[in-house]
Amino acid sequence: MIRALSQGKEAVNSCIYVLNKGRICGQLMRERGSLLQKRTGRPRSRRLPGLVLAAAVIGQGLALIPAAAASSGPLLAAVRAPGLSQGGGPSRAALAAQADLYRLGPGDGLSLSFLDPSASMVSGAVTILADGTATLALLGSVQLTGLTIGQARVWLRDLYGEYLLRPDLTLSLLTPRPVKVTVLGEVEKPGLYSLATISATPVSAIQAAGGITLNADVRKVSLQRQPLGRSGRVAESELNLGALLQSGDQRQNPLLFDGDTLVVGRIDKPVPEEIFALGASNLRPSTVSINVVGEVKAPGRLALPANITLSEAILAAGGTTPWRAKTNEIELVRMNRDGTSTREIFTLNYSKGVSNAYNPPLKEGDTVIVNRSAYGAGIDAINQVLAPLTSVGNLYYLYRNYTRY
Repeated sequence: MIRALSQGKEAVNSCIYVLNKGRICGQLMRERGSLLQKRTGRPRSRRLPGLVLAAAVIGQGLALIPAAAASSGPLLAAVRAPGLSQGGGPSRAALAAQADLYRLGPGDGLSLSFLDPSASMVSGAVTILADGTATLALLGSVQLTGLTIGQARVWLRDLYGEYLLRPDLTLSLLTPRPVKVTVLGEVEKPGLYSLATISATPVSAIQAAGGITLNADVRKVSLQRQPLGRSGRVAESELNLGALLQSGDQRQNPLLFDGDTLVVGRIDKPVPEEIFALGASNLRPSTVSINVVGEVKAPGRLALPANITLSEAILAAGGTTPWRAKTNEIELVRMNRDGTSTREIFTLNYSKGVSNAYNPPLKEGDTVIVNRSAYGAGIDAINQVLAPLTSVGNLYYLYRNYTRY
């Protein structure tokens, strides 16, 4: 009982200490506001209802104790958000004037500094937390997610104008967060990918997704972005990566922002020559796995260059076996994404270049089957018949030699 009373007394003394600090800070803020009104002629800002924010010096910094959000309600730590009326912040129209730049988000590291040397104690490094806010001296939690650097600078300058005579500040990005981009369409592995901010481009996103497929239309790549302040509406632009590969047009490879979606278009009948050229670029994976089975000298699963053709895959497997391979019936079995498979028959002709009709380019997971010729099938049938007879003959020969001696 005595211990409980002692703890209660200590708590009351702590509350009295905080209230005294609050009165002192309130008096200082009223004097600063009066001085600001005399110098600038601007009316004093609206006072917050409830208790005044209590400040206490901790080391060389300034720690803020949250005040009441409303005089009649519970004590809540209010989170400042841009575009709202609290503190006379900038309007949404003013913030949207700098759209389509790098937008801040959780994980970004910022550097905040003031031009006024007397405000050096509130300067320093700022990190945006998972909830999209950053904890700042004098202000508490401030919502910064979704703003550009310029918009955040204007927003913080306006907020600090309530407490500082010279709120001019600089805000710079120190450590950008990874960019999360969704890659869909004709890529080997569609999905959500995390990329380094400084290298997040359509080309690097496609490479992270395993490269393009054989049916990819690099001239029609859709970039979808959610503009700032336009919920529900998506801005879409079309990129031509073919122009990037042919003429080096870097405008077709812009930086990607967090939340962007990249959709690679599809072409039903791709031109083999273009497929072969794209296979030599970095938009395709460097190697593909091809199964070559049947009448070849080294059948099995082979890791081959991405722009490999049917005849080149057979040569990589050692070529066909003489007399046994049916070169006019080479099967190409391809698995589709929906679980179905397609089967095509080709005639092997090493003199043909890349062609959908004679020498098609291969993709990841294709299976090449070199069927057996009639001669090979006949030889195998004879061997199957003669193999048991040969075994019987060998046993008879051994038995005869044994009984003789």
